[in-house]
Amino acid sequence: MTSTTSQDQHLPRLMVRGVGKTFRLHQQNETVLPVIADAALSLQDGECVVLSGPSGAGKSSLLRLIYGNYRASAGEILVRSGNETTDIATATPRAMLSLRRQTIGYVSQFLRVIPRVPTRALVAEPLLARGIDAEAANKRAEDLLARLNIPPGHLELAPATFSGGEQQRVNIARGFAAHFPLLLLDEPTASLDRENRMVVADLIDEAKAQGAAILGIFHDADMRERVADRMVDIRDFAAETHAA
Repeated sequence: MTSTTSQDQHLPRLMVRGVGKTFRLHQQNETVLPVIADAALSLQDGECVVLSGPSGAGKSSLLRLIYGNYRASAGEILVRSGNETTDIATATPRAMLSLRRQTIGYVSQFLRVIPRVPTRALVAEPLLARGIDAEAANKRAEDLLARLNIPPGHLELAPATFSGGEQQRVNIARGFAAHFPLLLLDEPTASLDRENRMVVADLIDEAKAQGAAILGIFHDADMRERVADRMVDIRDFAAETHAA
């Protein structure tokens, strides 16, 4: 972790420099599979950047590298949090836990279903973890779930039995419940109808207005055009391109 000064608040929220990722397939004769090479991008507060490119090109892999689910094989992933900057590529587990609690949010199209935890409690949990009053956290959860068209009767039910679309909307509500300075969105609207996609677009606008820097993947072209301040083509970082 590198300390910075208060004047560095104008630096990008995220800087990806020279990042590469290869996977070693231990069950397939130790084959080395390059996925990303020399990736570089930056992201400012209040900006939404959308990753474009075909399926399988490495968009989700790049988000997972930034979130620390994958360890980068090369390069730096610099995230600014307050007056400190952390290199995700070398961060300790404790540093990553702190960043995920306060700085980096992640929303995918899949909900990690927790048995017997009611929907309201699941959405309110990120706020409670920050010490927010239970009444305020539950109110925020209820408001988000209502906006995403989750029926009031579902609030006390665990979402394990919900439809895929309902689970996805619960996941979105949970991801937007607390404010994260850096928000990663991995196909969050993949199975949503247009009405609910527009709700998510509005939530993105509101997060940007609060200063969030957002990096996202959206399969729907209209959604990309609606939310993107600019686009970055993941094919520019394809390992095959750099090997050629």
